[in-house]
Amino acid sequence: RHLGRLLSAGELAGVGSAWVLVFASAWCLGRLAPARRPLLNGAVFAGVGTGIAVAGGSCLVLMQAGASSAQAWTSLGVLSLAGTAVIWRAFGADDAGVNEGRPATARGLSLDADSLRLVLCYGASGFGYIVPATFLPVMARQVVSDPSVFGWSWPVFGAAAAVSPLAAALWGRLFGNRRLWMLAHLVMALGVALPVAWPAIGGIMVAALLVGGTFMVITLAGMQEARAVAGPRATGLMATMTSAFALGQIIGPVSVSYLVGAGADFSRPLLVACLLLVASAAVLWISIPGAPPACSGGGTRASRRSPRSDAPAASSARSPAG
Repeated sequence: RHLGRLLSAGELAGVGSAWVLVFASAWCLGRLAPARRPLLNGAVFAGVGTGIAVAGGSCLVLMQAGASSAQAWTSLGVLSLAGTAVIWRAFGADDAGVNEGRPATARGLSLDADSLRLVLCYGASGFGYIVPATFLPVMARQVVSDPSVFGWSWPVFGAAAAVSPLAAALWGRLFGNRRLWMLAHLVMALGVALPVAWPAIGGIMVAALLVGGTFMVITLAGMQEARAVAGPRATGLMATMTSAFALGQIIGPVSVSYLVGAGADFSRPLLVACLLLVASAAVLWISIPGAPPACSGGGTRASRRSPRSDAPAASSARSPAG
């Protein structure tokens, strides 16, 4: 019964997280688009990393105080409710004025080849992210038994996720969202594979830094690319991409249970996640108009999809309707 309650609570938390990601991303990016300040977009997604760092730091303090897991969950829940109460007034009343004069948002979603590509690559990032995100603390504990040491894996992860979107918002304007997304997949792949070659606490912490520093960059670039590709149907595409990400998060831990050997060796699932991230990065690369080695064919693709967020100067100047 206790396990059932935990699973139910985890499922509710996952549903809430997905809803917040989709609607908060669409709402915030739409509200900030007229400002044409990419750093503000980065600040939105930096909030996720900040929350992870705060939660991880809180857990370290609670562990030192001898608190139980139930007390830790309750404390984090109260902290979340307090944060919601602080920002609640930002929603609602003035949205009607903001939406006046805008064309009605298109309903439904029809996935073309490019949209499907984004969905699959975003799902691959969910698989690649969840394996280290779930098991890095476990691997750290295998190496160092002191919770005051291995417990730092999540605060490090969160701190990297808080800083990286701010820089990525500027890089996206220079390089384009899709190039930034591709590069983030490659850096995450390096972080995922690092504990295999360097299975010490140092390697695990650097892996947490690399994975934490890229997973919100992928979210930022992916959500902005969805707005550029889908236009008025962007919220539907964002929701589909988030569903694919969630599916990757489900498949990841399940595959770990089959791939991990009797000695709790995480090398195989980490390498599978690494290969999937590299493959999805290649898919993103070949879809970029003008990307070498297919420079001669890039103009044709660009003319079909123009304008695109891969045109760097336009990446942050999209209207909510794309």
